[in-house]
Amino acid sequence: MAKGKVKWFSTEKGYGFIEQEEGKDVFVHVTGLAAGVQSLADGQEVEFEVTEGQKGPQASDVKPA
Repeated sequence: MAKGKVKWFSTEKGYGFIEQEEGKDVFVHVTGLAAGVQSLADGQEVEFEVTEGQKGPQASDVKPA
């Protein structure tokens, strides 16, 4: 599982970006949040899986670290 910090996340838009500890920023869509997680806060530490989305790397199963 990868770790990082939420760079920004918009509940209104339903997406944002996570700054990985190692590597490039990763796109996160609201559908990629783990069960029970409804939103993310800027600067929040998270764990996630990196999958290949339509436009590159995408976070899935995102949950608080």
